[in-house]
Amino acid sequence: MVLTLLAPGQDHIHEAKYRMRIIEASTTLGQELTAHQRGLFARDGALHFKRFLGPQAVADIIKAIGEVEQQWVHEEVRTVRGTPVKYGKDMDGRPMVQRFAFASHYHAVLAEVLQDPRLKAILQLVGDDARLGTEEKDGLVINHYLNASGSGFTEMGWHTDSIRDLFLGKRVGPMLNVGFHLDDQDPANGGLRFLPGTHRQGLGGMLFHKRYFMDKRADPREAAFAIEAGDLTVHDGRMWHRVQRSALVGEASRRRVMYIPVINGSYAPKTAESRTPFYHRFQHLVK
Repeated sequence: MVLTLLAPGQDHIHEAKYRMRIIEASTTLGQELTAHQRGLFARDGALHFKRFLGPQAVADIIKAIGEVEQQWVHEEVRTVRGTPVKYGKDMDGRPMVQRFAFASHYHAVLAEVLQDPRLKAILQLVGDDARLGTEEKDGLVINHYLNASGSGFTEMGWHTDSIRDLFLGKRVGPMLNVGFHLDDQDPANGGLRFLPGTHRQGLGGMLFHKRYFMDKRADPREAAFAIEAGDLTVHDGRMWHRVQRSALVGEASRRRVMYIPVINGSYAPKTAESRTPFYHRFQHLVK
């Protein structure tokens, strides 16, 4: 599917039409990945599974997130295991958490989502020693995007997830980000964008292909998912991606998604004593 969009001009770039590719959803996720699903991932670096979560599960997760948010706002939680918590204001002016970290450790419902046996099929894309990073990286991250005046999280510039390994003095290893989507997202209104195939780039491409977080411009080669609440997506951490600001304002722009990393190699858990990684100093660039 190809979608014609009008990309907003940024950094003195004039507005221009481009035809954006929509990554078609594969068949549903089962206990094993099919050869077709493996082939799609090898080609694009991304997969989209429809209806991974049912409506009640989505509602339960949203309720659980609200309970964790209420607790963190009340206790003025600023960091979790060394990872900063991102705050903003909701449309009524009340403080809201817009980026959670290690959220599965703060509510049983969020922890239960990660026990779904179907997720073991995703691990196959990394290898026999792959695991969900519930204790590593930033754990279960929840991003809450809202296009409103007080929001602190409306978009995100181009980046790769694997660059963090270099900041930590490690070799770039296989990594996936598995996304649980809690709201519908018409790509015509914004949302996740990525450059298919860039998961196969070398180190030079990962470092210099875009200006990390500073560059928010549309790319004629970018693709997107047409998301419905309950869908599951997977993208390779080495792939360039960004989040486009919603063309809608207020409640209609709200988009909540949970991400858990799939990693392998040596076990590196974060604790309450963990220091804030250097790369989080750039968080102010994400607004």
